[in-house]
Amino acid sequence: MNKNPLLNCDPEKGICEILETQDSEYSAEQLQGTKDKITIIYYTDPICSSCWGIEAQLRKMKLEYGNAVEIDYRMGGLLPSWDIYNSGGISKPSDVAGHWEEVSPYYKMPIEGGVWLTDPLNSSYPPSIAFKAAQMQDKKKAVDYMRITREMVFLDKLNITKSEHLEKAAEMAGLDVAQWKEDYESKAQIEFKKDLDLGRQLGVRGFPTLIFTKDDEILDILYGFKPYTDFERRITKISPDAKKQEYSTEPDELFAIYPTLTTQEFAVLSNISFDKAFDTLQKLTEENKVSRKKYKNGDLWIFNKN
Repeated sequence: MNKNPLLNCDPEKGICEILETQDSEYSAEQLQGTKDKITIIYYTDPICSSCWGIEAQLRKMKLEYGNAVEIDYRMGGLLPSWDIYNSGGISKPSDVAGHWEEVSPYYKMPIEGGVWLTDPLNSSYPPSIAFKAAQMQDKKKAVDYMRITREMVFLDKLNITKSEHLEKAAEMAGLDVAQWKEDYESKAQIEFKKDLDLGRQLGVRGFPTLIFTKDDEILDILYGFKPYTDFERRITKISPDAKKQEYSTEPDELFAIYPTLTTQEFAVLSNISFDKAFDTLQKLTEENKVSRKKYKNGDLWIFNKN
């Protein structure tokens, strides 16, 4: 497998790397932590396949440690443009298609690379700025927005640099679309630049990078795709008194929180094997409780609202 500091995310490292950055000084104020909680500064990108790979871990962490942890989503700028990045094994969009489908089994997450053949993205900046516009309006809805755009690009082969898809995602996430559009054209671009600048200052060189902070102090860093135990170990080390919250693994209750789940996500959240998760979800489709969307490398299960 080719190793390239762009979209060729290395599953062995579990990271999507960018060009080398130069560390510089940052101030504690820039970390903007929440008092009495661990703040995880999460550097990601809408088209980072390794970040798509840790969705299950993040969702489980929110359920078990949401009382002790807050995630601060930051955009890292994986693909400025193809003019800047053309080295290694990937020099054009079509090179990404096969790679995405190659990494899919590593994460047990469905990924289709067809968008790079039919309607390739020329940058990851537009969906990153779109996320910042959503985040300025509502942090929770912004996370929903990110999920929607990732499903669009990784599963439905949609070019999420296009305004119609970005605007549709804003509508689906329940945002004020007019306000979102206004922010996208102005303030969100400034906020995105702030993320890029802080990322350079913190030495972020790939995604996912999760920087664990408390009281405006960096205490640990999780770099790349890791199992859930790695997340939990860092939380309990930083805050030994953090209480793991019990949550219901009943399918109805999981889908009420997360209306779309991949088989792997359902398995991780339900604490069962991948095969058992698939069998359970298949039975739920027969009961018309969920719908199944089949993809080349897996499935997405959607809660059927009554």
